[in-house]
Amino acid sequence: MRYPPHILEEIRARLPASSVVGRRVQLKKAGREWRGLSPFNAEKTPSFYVNDQKQFYHCFSSSKHGDIFTFLMETEGLSFPEAVERLASEAGVTLPAPTEDNRASEQKRAGAIEVMEMAARWFEERLRSGQGSEARVYLERRALKDETQRAFRLGYAPNERYALRDHLAGQGVDKALMVELGLLAGGEDVSVPYDYFRDRVMFPITDTRGRVVAFGGRALSKEVRAKYLNSPETPLFHKGRTLYNLHGARKAAHERGSIIAVEGYVDVIAMTLAGHPETVAPLGTALTEEQLALLWRHADEPILCFDGDKAGQRAAFRALDIALPALEPGRSLRIALLPGGQDPDDLLRSGGPGAIDQVLQAALPLSELLWRRALESGPADTPERRAGLTQTLRATVATIRNETVKRYYRDDIEERLRSLSPRSARAAGPGPGPKGQNRRFARPGEPVSPRITGSPSASMTASAGFSGAAPVREAVIAGTLLVHPEMLGEFGDEVSELDFEDPDARALLSVLVASAAEDGQTNADLLQSRITRAGLADAAERILALARSRDRITLSPHADPQQRADALRQAMILHRQAGALHSELREARQAFEDDPTDAGWAWLCEVKARLETVIAAEAEADKPVSSDSTAA
Repeated sequence: MRYPPHILEEIRARLPASSVVGRRVQLKKAGREWRGLSPFNAEKTPSFYVNDQKQFYHCFSSSKHGDIFTFLMETEGLSFPEAVERLASEAGVTLPAPTEDNRASEQKRAGAIEVMEMAARWFEERLRSGQGSEARVYLERRALKDETQRAFRLGYAPNERYALRDHLAGQGVDKALMVELGLLAGGEDVSVPYDYFRDRVMFPITDTRGRVVAFGGRALSKEVRAKYLNSPETPLFHKGRTLYNLHGARKAAHERGSIIAVEGYVDVIAMTLAGHPETVAPLGTALTEEQLALLWRHADEPILCFDGDKAGQRAAFRALDIALPALEPGRSLRIALLPGGQDPDDLLRSGGPGAIDQVLQAALPLSELLWRRALESGPADTPERRAGLTQTLRATVATIRNETVKRYYRDDIEERLRSLSPRSARAAGPGPGPKGQNRRFARPGEPVSPRITGSPSASMTASAGFSGAAPVREAVIAGTLLVHPEMLGEFGDEVSELDFEDPDARALLSVLVASAAEDGQTNADLLQSRITRAGLADAAERILALARSRDRITLSPHADPQQRADALRQAMILHRQAGALHSELREARQAFEDDPTDAGWAWLCEVKARLETVIAAEAEADKPVSSDSTAA
């Protein structure tokens, strides 16, 4: 087969039908489709339709229809290979060399799909067997009944190292193929390949045709470091180009003209149960450009629904930056933020489908999210700060490639900036104030609370003691785990939730956590090999040198286990406190500047006192250890 079906599917996935047809036919939006005059017959009333979801065109006047390849063949007289080669070039898809091996390669791919289906069925059977009793209890606790389990083909991977391997081997499946498909963990450092998923609730991941190409697994044991584990990249599965449940969501998305993206597997199921089967999810990573293109194929304004915590807000901001350059007339996103600390599953169980609907109805347009992010980055209470805000917003808008959309965004931002008075610039919006009060401006004629005549000193509002200490503190945390990787067993989950500023420390921490998550591989030599392969050897040396400038004893290979555990725990506590106090200090300062009352002053003093306590603890920990006290 010269062009395997999966290659043609990849080209179609990257090139919406309307974009190819629209070069020759002037199309206008008509509901969920595009409409224009027939390129095959002269007509005055449009009878030519294009559907991006189904990736085909149909001409009622000539009865011709087909996909993007057929269109080029019909309108430009190209042969099928010529049409494929041109569109592949536009889509950036590499075509296989015309060899006799192509047929064998496609047969191998079909065999791989069959093996993944065999694994999916086996996981389903395990869930319903005696081995799956604990998994069924977990799913019932999450209100996922048997009907739902069957609809999403949920399964269970037993807590055995070779159960799936032996089952598939008994069906004649080669072990090397199991490793290639991510069903077994293998590699140079694994002498005997073993089951990649163990003691996990299994979520099959399908391609756009509904064929199982990968799995996601949710750990049942609390001791496991990686709560969720996805299949690795394989010939069938590319994480950044796949959306969970896209095949199941396509029909509802087409009928409703909308699609929703949430953050996890159970969230997708919860949204479906809440009456939104048009819901999908990325696979444990931030939304990619390829995934965004998939969403836009199914709706002009997809809704991205994020959890109502800081991580969810950061994810929304990342999606904003990814989407802005690709915006086009009539094509955008909306962002829905859930109530604090809740995900769709939590909200469905606490508030029912109505609570989900309210969140979706309140989704923000991208322009509003862009403005809110700018205001939340800091006060704009001086000419210089407002100039900085203006410069940042203009630079962000400049990333939009479509000139028409860019012009409208520029107009929107300039209008907002003109309305930003010096006083309103100091208040980025209502928020918690001292003792839980809400900040707001006094209305004309309203009594004004007593004001403090003085202003807070620089030492009262500065964040001294943290910005300089943060890199060292991060280095100590990462360095301790580099020297003592076995500590990830106790601290892995906690460390993975920390926010690091230093890019080297952040990258090393990611390798450390990933290494520990992959079946507890915390051997120092193996870890060093992973760091070297990731190109982080120099970064590790720098981090260790910085960490040892503060604490040589803890970073000694022979350090007392209890002492190093206490030191690591203290560093993490200080790191979290530093971040929290940074945020509260800015908030207290903003509240006092907006309304300098006694209550505001008291709150600011309270934050300052707690800040000084943490700074003192940080300073004590930062005292360099003399060489005399270095452990042997």
